[in-house]
Amino acid sequence: MGLSLVTRAEYKSYAGLVSPNEDTKIDSLIPKVSELVKTICRRTFVDYVNDSKTEYHEGGTNLLVPEEYPVLAVSSLEYSTDYGNTYTTLVEYTDYALSKFSHNIISIWPDGFPPLINGYKLTYTAGFEVLPEDLKLAVFDLITYYMKNDMAVHSNKAAGTNTVQIEYVTTTNLPSHIKRVLDQYAANYS
Repeated sequence: MGLSLVTRAEYKSYAGLVSPNEDTKIDSLIPKVSELVKTICRRTFVDYVNDSKTEYHEGGTNLLVPEEYPVLAVSSLEYSTDYGNTYTTLVEYTDYALSKFSHNIISIWPDGFPPLINGYKLTYTAGFEVLPEDLKLAVFDLITYYMKNDMAVHSNKAAGTNTVQIEYVTTTNLPSHIKRVLDQYAANYS
């Protein structure tokens, strides 16, 4: 698992909790909810802010699209003509440039990046040094959602009866106020 998007202290402050009674449950949910949000959005947000990410691209276009964004810095862009056996470093502003608008790597070569199998090795840092407040709020609300709705089969026995009522949770949709925020941060590679 990658880095968590929020801390227990942040969540407890948001939820107005002061007692340590729910700490174990909160500590269990935070990394799981963080991974769920990262999976839904198809990006990690914080995992590569301090640690570099290395990706391989095939070329055949005038730009390379990093998986993570916003791109903070490109450590290196290298190319290989021997299927990734050896790499030669490309020079920023001579061979390529980072678009500060789209966060794509743009080729300065007239014909773009030639198609090469395992041809381009990109090493960079990306993400948010401080998670946006609206995204943090969606993570808090999702933790609260799972704290209150454990998604298990509920067995309720009405007082004075011998009947057990079983309710199955049948929806796979997130609450709409959470989904709206996550949709804004979801990576779109199409």
